Amino acid sequence: MSFPAITDLIPQRPPFLFVDKIVDKAENKIFTSLKITGEEDFFKGHFPGNPIMPGVLLQEALFQSGAALMAGREGGGLGVVTRVQNAKFKNMVRPGDELMMEVELTESLSNAHYMKGTTKVNGKTVLVLEFAVASV
Repeated sequence: MSFPAITDLIPQRPPFLFVDKIVDKAENKIFTSLKITGEEDFFKGHFPGNPIMPGVLLQEALFQSGAALMAGREGGGLGVVTRVQNAKFKNMVRPGDELMMEVELTESLSNAHYMKGTTKVNGKTVLVLEFAVASV
């Protein structure tokens, strides 16, 4: 199955685009990926000699995956993150890693959408979280 380019679905662009491709998509779930090259600007300062992808950017990658899931959906629109909860960072992400992300829409109430996301690298969980977005 072929999917549209991520840039056809969400407004973010490099250097603030943290999804390379859509791997699979269902009604309420999306699977995406991002290859970490080591050339990303944030590695210049986080941390020189010991590069680790910042946790806030790992979260952003899941938020962008959620935005791609909601793209074109009635009540979708631009999603603004309104809540993040139960975030658990379990492993670090380093240059050469590929993020495999899964985001599931668990509930929608009016313009509020509730999701849960998981990021894995080589089958090991890196991040799990729950988040909510408001469509504006």
